[in-house]
Amino acid sequence: MSETTLEKPKTGFKPATYTPTEGKLGIVCCDIHPGFTTKDELGKFMPLRWREHVKDYGIRTSNPFVGALPYPRMGHGMRQDSYPPEGGAPASSLSFMQEQLLDPLNIEFGLLHALNAGPAAVNLELGAAVCTAVNDWQIDKWLSKDTRLKGGIAVAQDDAISSVAEIERMANDERFVQIAMVPRSIESMGRMRYWPIYEAAEALGLPIGVHTAGYGTHANGSGGWGSFYMEEHCGFANPAQTVIVSMIFEGVFERFPKLKLIVVEGGFGWLAPLMWRMDREWERMKDEVPHVKKKPSEYVKNNIWLTTQPVEEPPNVRHMTPLLEWIGHDKLLFSTDYPHWDFDHPDRAFRVPIAPELKQGILRNNAISVYGLT
Repeated sequence: MSETTLEKPKTGFKPATYTPTEGKLGIVCCDIHPGFTTKDELGKFMPLRWREHVKDYGIRTSNPFVGALPYPRMGHGMRQDSYPPEGGAPASSLSFMQEQLLDPLNIEFGLLHALNAGPAAVNLELGAAVCTAVNDWQIDKWLSKDTRLKGGIAVAQDDAISSVAEIERMANDERFVQIAMVPRSIESMGRMRYWPIYEAAEALGLPIGVHTAGYGTHANGSGGWGSFYMEEHCGFANPAQTVIVSMIFEGVFERFPKLKLIVVEGGFGWLAPLMWRMDREWERMKDEVPHVKKKPSEYVKNNIWLTTQPVEEPPNVRHMTPLLEWIGHDKLLFSTDYPHWDFDHPDRAFRVPIAPELKQGILRNNAISVYGLT
């Protein structure tokens, strides 16, 4: 294989298609994490130069834990029943994912978030090569084999030029339904260095999917790395809030009014008080940000959605009813976070009375509309 040639997806494989179970609501899961069967699986999609570079020098990032989990986790952070019988990491086998997740839960569409070190690589050119390989790997192993699965275009976001080039390379492939970014980037995500990405996303009608966990340039707490995994896990909401505040007050949604932001795996219970606080601050100091023409909460209502997992549940679950009303049922997109240990089952995720049409919105219809899934 030449230095720049990528292996093409195998042909002759008929992809699985969705057949709804009679009388059962179809589900859209907005956060599935595909895994690698072997450690070197991604290498065949990378140019020889970078394949050899990674072999000899590895991937250096500002995250000190690349190649290992930042904190020891229960079962490596995975459901213990999610390991494929034929071997490999959880969610590394399509057939087992179909058997354990897609078929029994009646998943109509499953959106992949392929967490990888590319966006955090110090060498931006290497990071871009990793992201390109991840996108081709998604096609080869997943998207070409099951039409229910949809991909996110991985980009090395701190290099806007390479990111836009990668977005344009994948833009005509309708199997990709969003642009995958991480929140812990070099600068806050509202800064202008990222605006070329947002411009391309708006022009192509592709949402930005920001996954709060995974690799990034910084720890997810403003004080650095905590002592325990519990701090890391509870702190997933921190970068999610930072992204929203930054993108609103830096004027991203005023400049790109049709841009859609999906915040993934950061919870959602904090959104209502965050909107209240942003509106109050804006009312007091709006002269500092004359480019922010509307109340911050209006940008949330028009441009921002959140996935449900991990669901924050008060001790009295009935208190979730006013919380959902404050946030807006239409702002929530269901996710399981498969195959992670804190997986949410659609039958148990919302244990409060919800009008059937609102629950169907969260479990399916909201995502269908936001992503334009067909």
